[in-house]
Amino acid sequence: MEFHDVDQNSVRISDRSAGVPPALAGASHPRPPFWASLVATFFGIGRLKPGPGTWGSVATVIIWALVSWRIPPNARTWATIAAAIVVTIVGIPAATRVVRASGLKDPQFIVIDEVAGQLVALIAVPLAWKTFLAGLILFRVFDILKPPPVRQLERLPEGLGVVVDDLGAGLYALIIMHLLLHFRLLTG
Repeated sequence: MEFHDVDQNSVRISDRSAGVPPALAGASHPRPPFWASLVATFFGIGRLKPGPGTWGSVATVIIWALVSWRIPPNARTWATIAAAIVVTIVGIPAATRVVRASGLKDPQFIVIDEVAGQLVALIAVPLAWKTFLAGLILFRVFDILKPPPVRQLERLPEGLGVVVDDLGAGLYALIIMHLLLHFRLLTG
């Protein structure tokens, strides 16, 4: 334990709480609302181990593959864009509430960001196992590597930073996916 003099008084600060104002040291965080936990963990998928982000991406690809078959072909691109927007709009406040409650910058169990980014990676992608697998792999690679400016997007506050960096990774994956499709590397 360390002792620091502050305003003529001794304040005990443990090593664990160093840098945290004494009034906050050891303070518990309120639980996030149930809806926020449900959304942020994508209905609990974020609690799966190992690699909750990968589980979130796999679940998204499977669910989107099943849903997209029922959408008319001329509406699939817009449906994918709309789904990514809705997930983002709901995911940012949910992630913010869970981040605040956990006291962590970007808890691994929050996977709604992977859902949003994975959907971006699947925009205007033909329905085929090769394209879904390529979209999954490309998104996970860019989400893990976080090339510029994706890494910098993490610095945005709370849920915004949690979700927006994955949207950036999704955009990188989308670009590479469409290059692969353009050069017919995913056919046959």
